[in-house]
Amino acid sequence: MMSRNILAHSSRLIRPGRQPSRRTSTLNSKAAPATVTVLQNEMPDCDHKPPTYKGPSYENITELRRNHLTPNIQSYYKKPLLISSGHMQWLYDHDGNRYLDMFGGIVTVSVGHCHPKVNKALEQQIKTLWHTTNIYMHPKIHEYAQKLTAKFPGNLKAVCFVNSGSEANDLAMLMARLHTGNQDILTLRNCYHGMSPYTMGLTAHSTWRFPLAGVSNGIHHVMNPDPYTGIWGGANCRDSPIQTDRKCDCSVETGCKATDMYYNELEQTFKYSLPRGKVAAMFAESIQGVGGTVQFPKGYIKKAAELVRANGGVFVADEVQTGFGRTGDHFWGFEGHGIVPDIVTMAKGIGNGFPMAAVVTTPEIAKSLGMALHFNTYGGNPMASAVGIAVLDVIEEEQLQKNSLEVGTYFLNKLAELRDSYEIVGDVRGKGLMIGLELVSDRKTKAPLGVPHVLEIWEQCKDMGVLFGRGGLNGNIFRIKPPMCINKSDVNFAVDVLNRAISDFLAKN
Repeated sequence: MMSRNILAHSSRLIRPGRQPSRRTSTLNSKAAPATVTVLQNEMPDCDHKPPTYKGPSYENITELRRNHLTPNIQSYYKKPLLISSGHMQWLYDHDGNRYLDMFGGIVTVSVGHCHPKVNKALEQQIKTLWHTTNIYMHPKIHEYAQKLTAKFPGNLKAVCFVNSGSEANDLAMLMARLHTGNQDILTLRNCYHGMSPYTMGLTAHSTWRFPLAGVSNGIHHVMNPDPYTGIWGGANCRDSPIQTDRKCDCSVETGCKATDMYYNELEQTFKYSLPRGKVAAMFAESIQGVGGTVQFPKGYIKKAAELVRANGGVFVADEVQTGFGRTGDHFWGFEGHGIVPDIVTMAKGIGNGFPMAAVVTTPEIAKSLGMALHFNTYGGNPMASAVGIAVLDVIEEEQLQKNSLEVGTYFLNKLAELRDSYEIVGDVRGKGLMIGLELVSDRKTKAPLGVPHVLEIWEQCKDMGVLFGRGGLNGNIFRIKPPMCINKSDVNFAVDVLNRAISDFLAKN
């Protein structure tokens, strides 16, 4: 049951005299948006006209999905959307309805759906050369390797291209163990690093783990340093424009006490569960993604990396979701922690939706792959390399990192107003356009809002034209990771929709 306190906060963000009317509108768009309630902020206009959908019927697609796709392929929403096209921050269903994409294909569409420059680069490449594998030299992989590694500090100058984030983390595990000669690897509880049989052991969510023998061989999950739901942490602990409402004694002068406490817990694992001086690696997302945009206390990652290295291991930064300017203040999330990792893994936004990924490390660590033959048929293929180059160019030319910082900070502050107005919104957190909003049934205990209630709010947001992701072990966190090209008008509309959905939910409950 929800706390009675929640019901006392229904719709304070809707100002008197500006109550939205309950009618529908096409909102002056050249393509009809989804049927929505008229709000304070209308869906922003878009000049793009999507192509008319001419594929199989919705009913036929549903039947084909049921009969021919494996059951792990699940859909969002009670009536799943049939998405037929996209343009920048917009998605269109088979009926031509327009939706504001606030999840970016699970944090994958970095510069915008079907970005014209990326499209052109791919089109030119497929007219020239699709595939050779790297048994022959082709120019694009070399051009891209130079351009990508130029984005890294220190001696992170060697890159191996693969096809997915799971593959990248799988390879990083192999490199770490070969280079160090050690077996034991640490990750944080609540982390997600992939779903291959090898990386499933890294991932620390029971919902993503199959009961297979040997999955956790040599892998240790340590306490997650979460300033919101963890044992320690509070209002001065995380690197975010918006802090948790927990009280905190930390200050600039005293440093983060939560960091020290979580670090002490990490040390206990080294003292009692690991062979002294014989660690292979520690993996950490710079901000946890699938786990619900969880940020760590300031200074924790740096201290953890130092401890791992002192025990013979390497530190691996998982930038699959936080890389390529998404956090705003830096190009890579690890830079916000003040470290230079030994290995960096990346995927998703690297290709704006094209299936590609990479592992970047030092030449010394990269030598470990020379111990035996190692090969990837599609990694760094001409098409992927051309796309990767174009994505880097667009991020720079359109200043999308800067946009992530400015629009993301604006977004976070707008969401903080919701948190301050509704007991049901327990926490808002993140950096840039890597944002999470946690829904709770009780602000004091932080008990998660029940999934049926979360789904009711989430479904209404979709019906009003905004697509949010969900995450966290309890599925109560809205994951907000849109294409980095969104603007403040998009933010105003998204927040307005979310406000209306929460307000309507509370009025009924």
